[in-house]
Amino acid sequence: MPSLALRNLLHDRMRFVVTLTGIVFSVVLSAIQLGLFVGFTRATSDVITHAGADVWVMSRGVGNLENGVAFPEQRAYQVQALDGVQAVQKHLVAFGQWKRPDGAEEGCLLIGVDLAGAMGLPWNLVEGSAAALAEPDGVIVDELYKSKLGVSRIGETFEIRGHRVRVVGFTRGIRTFTTAPPVFVSFKRAQDYAGIRADQALYLLVKAAPGTDPDALAARITGRVPDVTALSTRAWGKKQQDYWMFGTGAGITVLIAAGLGLLVGVVVVAQTIYAATVDHIREYGTLKAMGATNGYIYRVIVRQAAISGLIGYGVAMLVAAAVSRASLAGTTAIILPTSLSLGLFVLTLGMCVSASMVSINKVTRIDPAMVFKG
Repeated sequence: MPSLALRNLLHDRMRFVVTLTGIVFSVVLSAIQLGLFVGFTRATSDVITHAGADVWVMSRGVGNLENGVAFPEQRAYQVQALDGVQAVQKHLVAFGQWKRPDGAEEGCLLIGVDLAGAMGLPWNLVEGSAAALAEPDGVIVDELYKSKLGVSRIGETFEIRGHRVRVVGFTRGIRTFTTAPPVFVSFKRAQDYAGIRADQALYLLVKAAPGTDPDALAARITGRVPDVTALSTRAWGKKQQDYWMFGTGAGITVLIAAGLGLLVGVVVVAQTIYAATVDHIREYGTLKAMGATNGYIYRVIVRQAAISGLIGYGVAMLVAAAVSRASLAGTTAIILPTSLSLGLFVLTLGMCVSASMVSINKVTRIDPAMVFKG
């Protein structure tokens, strides 16, 4: 036997469809915007979190990964001499200029890898191997950016700042927030491509000895090695994310759009449930005249909102999941982790229940005698 709440909703099916449409639109908009936020946030720090290092060392004052400042490579020996350090590798991340065969140039993100170690190597390889970077002029690019870089297959040659490079492998799904395609190259050649002196580095990747706390090791390096700052991978990744998502305002814009989506949902649901309540105002008055308590009527209204929210959420997440899956084939990923889906579920129910409060306020003022006044 359907509940009174469900029968009220199905009594005017067109209005019910309008309510669901508003909820679906609101949740899809919020899910996509928040999914973009998650995708952008991960893209900003993927190079850091996938490097396999416990601690990153950089020049003092560096605020983000892409704008490192060169320092003498002898700092690597000073870091290696400290207690708690298992391994140290030089690393380089800097913008470069990729020249296509048609003469057009594209910005790229050079990632210089010290091939003598195991940190900072390209991941998600689908063709070629990291060892191929040791070949003359070898570079590895991501297949998402093939069209942008004018690349179609392994073996093709291009130029970076006048230096010949040859594609020796492809990765899959490595995105950057700046849309500059990542280009993996050996550290020595990255120095040439980025205009860094042979005795300098932009970053040091540090592997902590077993049992060593990365944050404590980072503090020790900062305190004992001159002119550098060391941060654990967790802290450096967070700093990089904050720089791009909040320092540039990009993340705020996305979050505002998500908030507006939820606001639209609250307004639509409140308006439609309020209209349905007004249409049934005499019926509610009759229930009160028959002895129904305010609490009973409140529960009917809240159930109407909850049922609308559950159905709307289910449809919306199916749409959002399809959009998310389609986005993974492009350079801008919409990522919907489980925690985000659960959060949206709670928000959707909260949105619908809070919207029903407007109707409850109307019912509170019903005079049961109204049903006897004709």
